[in-house]
Amino acid sequence: MKKFLLSFLTWWNSETLNTRFFTWRKGVKVGEDEEGNIYYRSHDGKKRWVIFNGEMEASRVPPDWHGWLHHTYEQPPTEAPLPHKPWEKPHSENLTGSDLAYAPPGSIRRGAPVARQDYEAWQPE
Repeated sequence: MKKFLLSFLTWWNSETLNTRFFTWRKGVKVGEDEEGNIYYRSHDGKKRWVIFNGEMEASRVPPDWHGWLHHTYEQPPTEAPLPHKPWEKPHSENLTGSDLAYAPPGSIRRGAPVARQDYEAWQPE
């Protein structure tokens, strides 16, 4: 019930009431990805959109679905899955700016900086 009420007031929690109504009237469900995002297209196939499961973050859309959303691929990944190489890593969202972002050794963003052994600091005489 709380999620439904938030859709009246905020757009960043989920789809808005207008998006929900538009999807109900004109949307055809095409598929769902591993994160629970649901993909739709219009009856004539010209419009394509995604309803996010949770936070609306564009980097959470996997590459296969991204290509379909932008009309790079005609068939959705549920009908014509793209071949994947064995060396490809699974898709992950962009963590830049979050606490989970990569911080190299010695970065001030890490809790305890690493003592470096590869150089000696200059000291004035």
